[in-house]
Amino acid sequence: MRTGCLAIIGAVVLALMLPAAAQASPVLFEASGPNAASIQATVDGFRTAVGSPNNATGLNNPGPLASGRREINWNTGPQFLVLVRPPLRLENAGALLTTGGTGLLQFQPDFTLTPLGFSTFSPSKVFTPVGSNVTDVTFFIPGFGSLEPATVFAFGAVFTDVDLLGPTMIELFGPGDVPLFSQSVLAGPTPTGSQSFLGVLFNSGELITRARITTGNTPIFFTGSDIDNIDNPGGGVDVVAMDDFIYSEPQAVPEPSTLALLAFGAVCTSIARRRRNG
Repeated sequence: MRTGCLAIIGAVVLALMLPAAAQASPVLFEASGPNAASIQATVDGFRTAVGSPNNATGLNNPGPLASGRREINWNTGPQFLVLVRPPLRLENAGALLTTGGTGLLQFQPDFTLTPLGFSTFSPSKVFTPVGSNVTDVTFFIPGFGSLEPATVFAFGAVFTDVDLLGPTMIELFGPGDVPLFSQSVLAGPTPTGSQSFLGVLFNSGELITRARITTGNTPIFFTGSDIDNIDNPGGGVDVVAMDDFIYSEPQAVPEPSTLALLAFGAVCTSIARRRRNG
């Protein structure tokens, strides 16, 4: 029996190292509508599925906590326009945000010289990368000075003014940066101010270490005092911003040896049971 288990454990370890995209079984929460109220029920359904309470409610709430979720709504800090050079480290939320652009911007849509097609889900600010339309969210254990990588099993985001179906999307990656999920966000039904939501929850043990968010097909540029918005969906140009991020409480990344040992024990127990019953 020992020889059989050793042979199988090799196969199990190999399977753990292979891409897991084909094994992923996500539960999706998605909606789009003309305003925040039109997607509220779907967002709340995702919150309920991920778990309560919302742990990101104070500056002294380090993790990992046993249950619940973390949320980012971009409404803290100074008013109007706040530009941060990447990376942006949100210690209480356990999220590190990076972009290939020049910055990360949170702002009030009505505090710009250029009319924008953005609206807020949780007033009064939205969020966007500057000089790029890609934002990466890498998870770590929440807490001041924490450097410990973490995983989540669910991630969702609210988007505003998604005009074209296709460019705006969420991609999720697991340990080893293995691709787990990729899907476009629903386009809104109105030319300006629409709201869209895509939430992904894994219920078969898949773990997310990084979320990549692509907003539209054209980046926003910031002149230093105003936003250069060239949204023109009729001409194939879609400029999109984000609002709330919602995800499960970040937990420590399991050691590969721990995963293999658990799988080994399960396999050997199954073999022993079959031999006794045979």
